Amino acid sequence: MKQHLVFYSNSELLEGPIFDKDNNLLYFVSILEGLVYCYNPESKQILSVKLDSPVGSVFIKSHKKILAAAKNGFFEIDFNTLKTKLAFKIEIEDNVRFNDGIKDPIGRIIVGTMGFPKIKENIGQVFSYHKGDYKTIIKDTTISNGLTFSLDNKFLYFIDTLTNKVAKYRYDLNTGNVEFSSYIIEFKGSSNPDGMCIDKNGMLWIAEWNGECISQWNPENGKRIKKINLPCTNVTSCCFDNHSNLYVTTAKSDNKSDIFGGGLFYIELNTI
Repeated sequence: MKQHLVFYSNSELLEGPIFDKDNNLLYFVSILEGLVYCYNPESKQILSVKLDSPVGSVFIKSHKKILAAAKNGFFEIDFNTLKTKLAFKIEIEDNVRFNDGIKDPIGRIIVGTMGFPKIKENIGQVFSYHKGDYKTIIKDTTISNGLTFSLDNKFLYFIDTLTNKVAKYRYDLNTGNVEFSSYIIEFKGSSNPDGMCIDKNGMLWIAEWNGECISQWNPENGKRIKKINLPCTNVTSCCFDNHSNLYVTTAKSDNKSDIFGGGLFYIELNTI
């Protein structure tokens, strides 16, 4: 398989990649800079919009139009005009910010929080927002991270990073409520699970903070299938494109030789 460094701009914490498969565009964020990026893989054009607070995740609306979850509110961004507009707010404490998020099949915004600027135990939660109303669906998290649905949408997989586990929740599509089912994966080494996505076969791909890799896992038996090493310590998240290849975001580390941390990588899984 081949790896390419697609983008590098000295970002401290690149995160939240999501691929618009209808329009062949990738979105991702530089959290601490409040930057939201739009990348066109065909033209190689990269557009950016800066918000006034840290931004954790984005949600696709239409062609070059997204919703960004920033600490100061949820903003509609139009990359056709590079203009932003406050859409709504979810009230959070001053010492937390939004982190990873996902849409459910009917359009609910599911987004987690974590301590900011300092991480504090059990200060986070996971919200569900729909049509002007929001509620907490998971409480007492520390670093709300990876969120993805099973292929049949009956389960929501969730990572609270410092637990070093992937949790499985039953998901009620009618109400948007969750019910804890079990922990299905446990990390026992020095790395911590961060962002996550699911492939067309229902296998989970997990970015490993302090692990120098992304890894593929079977959610049915909790076993790791494979891992793919990257040339940087902190791997933050991943998503698939239209070709079943992976975009991977990373962050800087304290390792002085880690010169690629904070870069965006593209991994061609189907090439030798």
